[in-house]
Amino acid sequence: GDIAAVAKLQQTATGDTLCDRTSPFQFPPIDFPDPVISFAVEPKTKGDEEKVSSGLSRFLEEDPTFRLERRAETRETVISGLGELHLEIIVSRLAQKFGVEVTLSTPKVPYKETIKGGAKVEGKHKKQTGGRGQYGHVFLELEPQPGEGFLFQDKIFGGVVPKQYVPAVEKGIREAMEEGVLAGYPVVDIGVRLVDGSYHTVDSSEMAFKIAAAMAFRKGMEQSQPVLLEPVMNVEITVPDAFMGDIMGDMNGRRGRIQGVDSAGELQIIRAQVPMSEMFRYSIDLRSMTQGRGFFTMEFSHYEEVPAQVAEQVIAAKDGDKENE
Repeated sequence: GDIAAVAKLQQTATGDTLCDRTSPFQFPPIDFPDPVISFAVEPKTKGDEEKVSSGLSRFLEEDPTFRLERRAETRETVISGLGELHLEIIVSRLAQKFGVEVTLSTPKVPYKETIKGGAKVEGKHKKQTGGRGQYGHVFLELEPQPGEGFLFQDKIFGGVVPKQYVPAVEKGIREAMEEGVLAGYPVVDIGVRLVDGSYHTVDSSEMAFKIAAAMAFRKGMEQSQPVLLEPVMNVEITVPDAFMGDIMGDMNGRRGRIQGVDSAGELQIIRAQVPMSEMFRYSIDLRSMTQGRGFFTMEFSHYEEVPAQVAEQVIAAKDGDKENE
């Protein structure tokens, strides 16, 4: 039962067992709880990104309940922990040990866009600038591919678009998919067929076909019932029986769908699917509703269409961000 302190250990980490070399022994690993709250972290001073990254990486080695993630979709660094106080201590230690101050904010939701309908569209890029011009001309067909990702098909007959330009057409579409037409979120689950087009023996180039394809794709998305998709989480909430009604009502208010309820003695385990956007501060709300006696786990499940009213708010907020930039 003694507690000892040893300084300057180079190879040890939290959870390791220190023992006599002649009597090797290892304690079973500790089962650490998963993080329940996340914040986006950003340095207060531009240029401090590397200091922040190296400092947070050091804390990762020390604290198994701390998580650090770089989200490419939203271009944010997100830290996760067991509560607000946990992450506030991390931030204060970052300032003390590494001399860098950061701000915490609610992470952005990684929305995506897709289509519900189909369209056949034309894209033509034609430019004459004295000497050699630019000419690319394509016809594309778009259709939804729920859960299937992106599929590109070359359905050209008779060489109306030469084979060497087809990869440029696909590249133009892929680049256009990085920003959808509703709110600029990445486009997923869409099938595109190249079905027709034309070329010029002198003026056509890969760049011209790439631009023509991107123009056609954006036009096609606008005509194909574009919709916004949001990430939905599987949530498991464990609470005393007395708080069941409050928790169920709160879940409905968060657009959650109850999947089932199991009993474990005096505790109830509620399984639900809830949009990620509704869960960012849930650990604080749950603690408040259950007098600190409830806890939950959460993991990503799937993407699904955002209700029209919520989608309008998301698009308006994104438009406001663009104006501020």
